[in-house]
Amino acid sequence: MPEHERMRPSAAEIYERVKQDAREELDRQPAGLGFSGLIAGATLGFSGIVLAAVQVALGARPSTNLIGSLFYPVAFLAVILGRAQFFTENTLYPVALVFDDRRYVSATLRIWVIVFVTNLIGALIFALVAVKTGAFPHGVGPEFARLGDKLASDPFVHNFWSAIMAGWLLALIAWLVEATEVAIGQAVVIWALGFLVGFLQLDHSVASTAEVFGATINGALSVGDTLWWLAAALLGNIVGGVGIVAILNYGQVRAGD
Repeated sequence: MPEHERMRPSAAEIYERVKQDAREELDRQPAGLGFSGLIAGATLGFSGIVLAAVQVALGARPSTNLIGSLFYPVAFLAVILGRAQFFTENTLYPVALVFDDRRYVSATLRIWVIVFVTNLIGALIFALVAVKTGAFPHGVGPEFARLGDKLASDPFVHNFWSAIMAGWLLALIAWLVEATEVAIGQAVVIWALGFLVGFLQLDHSVASTAEVFGATINGALSVGDTLWWLAAALLGNIVGGVGIVAILNYGQVRAGD
């Protein structure tokens, strides 16, 4: 098919777009990355608040999780379309660049540290507001903390495998967003895959962290329990993002070459 008639970009073209975006992000100053990571970490807390609010409004019904999950991707839409930095995206973009050019290893590690730390700070701020203030309707804050307690109460291995799935889906969002320059198409991708993360109640080292921090602030979880869960979620997200999406897409592009 002639180049001008092809509607979809090839995997190689998507890969080049990913690398170009990675170069732009790696060139950003630490302060800019930090503020971007901070707003992303705080904004993603709304995903958990949505689930908590629906639970409070509807109670324990079979449809409650489904309805909450329909609104769960709203925070992901705001963060991704707004080009804020959250950690899981960075298991794809700079990693894809590193596969082709090892000079970017140190810059990738730098962006990982800055973005992840600021994501956590943003999530902590959101959790404090959700649990300790009256910002949300009555009962939503305690339910928000209960959801975090439920997430962190599973065994390490369960959280790890759940986080792999979350990392896979969210890095896949980052890949597919590069397949289109049309905002509505990007929004559909984010909503569809973000819905799966919420509906399957997968562990995510940023989006789920505000809920877990809420449980810690509320006294339901110890700091040790929180850190243990966070380790499982972080490792799983990295394996899902780097080990599945980044490596396999690199393989399909370079094997094609």
